Amino acid sequence: MDLVELGKRVQALRIDRRMTLQDLATAASVSAGMLSAVERGQKAATIVVLARIADGLGVPMADLITAPERVIVRRAAEQDAIDEVGGWQRTILSPVVPGVNFEWIRSRLPARCDAGLFPAYAPGSHEFVVVESGCLRLTIGAEVFDLAAGDSLYFAADTPHGYANTTDEPCAYYVAALIMRPRRPTADR
Repeated sequence: MDLVELGKRVQALRIDRRMTLQDLATAASVSAGMLSAVERGQKAATIVVLARIADGLGVPMADLITAPERVIVRRAAEQDAIDEVGGWQRTILSPVVPGVNFEWIRSRLPARCDAGLFPAYAPGSHEFVVVESGCLRLTIGAEVFDLAAGDSLYFAADTPHGYANTTDEPCAYYVAALIMRPRRPTADR
């Protein structure tokens, strides 16, 4: 087992979950010093410690000790469909890849539905939007963009933004989002 690769996997999973070293130490019942040494590839953890770290991260231990898959298939039946207030529906189409903050989402807004305002993401975040059918009103900061079927738009997602359907017809659109997270959100990482 490559200790440096193991450490990178543990750190990527921890950061992906927005956990500090201390958060994971508490959740895993492992000292922060041991976790730090594992993440830097300086210590070989026992199976018991690896199992605790995996439990603290909420992943199977195999996710820590095996190389990430190069191909991941997500079948239609495995896609997460989320029904929001007002009839807005989001379906996450893309496979989940640990450490990769990318999502491809298909959204449906019924007539006269406002999905609300989303907060600014970290600098370096991007969203690409394509309207499949209907009309979409996209608010980015103080600017408003009305998009029709076939229209597309890119924006830096480090500003508040919102999606709404202001028409009497339903709207379907896709979002490809790369959401960055700070590499070192707190001083103890």
